[in-house]
Amino acid sequence: MIYNCPQMDVIDRNILDVLQRDASLSQREVAERVGLSQNALWRRLKRLEEDGVLQGARMRIDPASLGLDLTVFVMVRTRNHSVEWAESFKRHVSLIPQVLEMHRIGGDWDYMLKIVTSGMGGYDQVYRRLTTGFELDTVTGYFSMETMLEDRPLDVRS
Repeated sequence: MIYNCPQMDVIDRNILDVLQRDASLSQREVAERVGLSQNALWRRLKRLEEDGVLQGARMRIDPASLGLDLTVFVMVRTRNHSVEWAESFKRHVSLIPQVLEMHRIGGDWDYMLKIVTSGMGGYDQVYRRLTTGFELDTVTGYFSMETMLEDRPLDVRS
């Protein structure tokens, strides 16, 4: 269910659903699938972009096809919880290209990172880079053996 979006109607939701599933479709194809003219679709796409709902389009790449065969979810615990430290750590992590996601989380851990790299040697290099220059209380990695569900589209039609 989409909350706090009173300007969005069923057609907007259908547009989002179509684009999430295949952003490579032409505007003509999207317009046909949602029952709009190309001009009407263009106006809606512009509004959705301006409202920040649509944020670019990109193609997915199979990491294994590039030799990136290891996904690690790294959990980080720190004793420093200041805003300044968190921003500094975020800048540090953003310079490590193998880190695809970084989340500040609640619970026993403070941060969770998703790292995709080539084997254990690649992970060791990322680990060393991650921990250099920062006092981190605990860092542990959970190694993915199989991706069972990934990149599901958001439920925008409910």
